[in-house]
Amino acid sequence: MDIKEIKENARERMKGFCNMCRECDGVWCAGKVPGMGGTGTGESFKRAHNKLKDIKVIMRTIHNVKDPILKTTLWGKELSFPAVVAPITGTVFNMGGYVNDNEYSDDVVLGALDANTIAMIGDTGDPKCFEHGINAIKKANGNGIAIIKPRENDEIIKRIKIAEEAGAIAVGIDSDGAGLVTMKLFGQPVGPKSVEDLKILVQSTKLPFIVKGILSVDEALLCAEAGVDTIIVSNHGGRVLNETLAPCEVLEDIVKAIGDKINVLVDGSVREGVDILKYLALGAKAVLIGRPIIWGSIGGRQEGVKVVLETFKNQLYQSMILTGSNDVNNVSPKTIIK
Repeated sequence: MDIKEIKENARERMKGFCNMCRECDGVWCAGKVPGMGGTGTGESFKRAHNKLKDIKVIMRTIHNVKDPILKTTLWGKELSFPAVVAPITGTVFNMGGYVNDNEYSDDVVLGALDANTIAMIGDTGDPKCFEHGINAIKKANGNGIAIIKPRENDEIIKRIKIAEEAGAIAVGIDSDGAGLVTMKLFGQPVGPKSVEDLKILVQSTKLPFIVKGILSVDEALLCAEAGVDTIIVSNHGGRVLNETLAPCEVLEDIVKAIGDKINVLVDGSVREGVDILKYLALGAKAVLIGRPIIWGSIGGRQEGVKVVLETFKNQLYQSMILTGSNDVNNVSPKTIIK
């Protein structure tokens, strides 16, 4: 399959849920939560897209960079390029139901493995979704990461233990799910976490612990204080709170504050390989890819996910050559103009 065929398939199969717009900017799908859009007027989704677009790369072609290094290492695993599949669930009420959560989990975890990278599985009000993700991680011999909603600590720890038994390489929470509409629909209690809560969770496992959903320096510092291994700078795809800052607006300051202490990853409107390069230039160690992976699963199943990831990888490779960037682990801030 090729990326064009995958997108055409996804467009037909996601009617009413995703318009597969020429530019995935959050305009058509504004307010569609559940669904594929941003909450409220969709400003958080739209801002994440627009602010990343405002960052431009500087083309350089007089240099010796002919075969840039794309590989990086996270959580003891070598990745073919610095991109991880974001944790997503709710195929019926978010994506239209062409694939179910069991099929989607297999597609993303095994498709990521095919592309020599890692997928995160998600959690939602339906306990079967987390179960499907765990089963996919087992099929991938543990090559996956479990991200759990910010439930009560004992409920989170219960799920951490399940992920450990499945052989997962890391676990964590998406703290920005504290007020998620879809959780409320299922009557599942979620909420914010204190530093003490985080310390308990970090100490409950020997696995690297991740907190996804950080948008400020002060909360990044609190995560470092709690012993968190990795944070993900994210506004949850603009799906939980309207009028937030874009991840790319706060990433650089967060990296300066704690980037020498813990891993800093980021997500938000990654739509092609050059977007990865922009985030690397801002200091991120890797990015998460969300909506395009959904298109890959629905448009081409496991193979579609692999094709999407390899397309991003190839685009990143080309972008690095044309900006004189030799190594994804050391991209110069001078690669971009804000």
